[in-house]
Amino acid sequence: MAKQELPAGAGQVAEQYPEVWEAFTALGKACAETGPLDERTRRLVKLALAVGKGSEGAVHSHVRRALAEGESPEALKQVALLGIPTLGLPAGVAALTWIGDITDDA
Repeated sequence: MAKQELPAGAGQVAEQYPEVWEAFTALGKACAETGPLDERTRRLVKLALAVGKGSEGAVHSHVRRALAEGESPEALKQVALLGIPTLGLPAGVAALTWIGDITDDA
């Protein structure tokens, strides 16, 4: 994601502290390339982590990226559904709503 496409808070960090932002993005790249998971699996795992954390902004971000990479809305919604037994129904419903915020506009 280019700096101008970042959410406001992240964009401010990238602009005000470019060395921190570069280190952060390098860490993300290194973590992604360390193991055997393919891009699709990594994207779905990152969405699941955002769902588990309860971060609406991160869910929105990962859904946008996944759709841009060709992922289906149904697969993204399944991630939220898979969270229900572990996270609880309210968390799963919230995640479905956040995913729908993006997929329903697509």
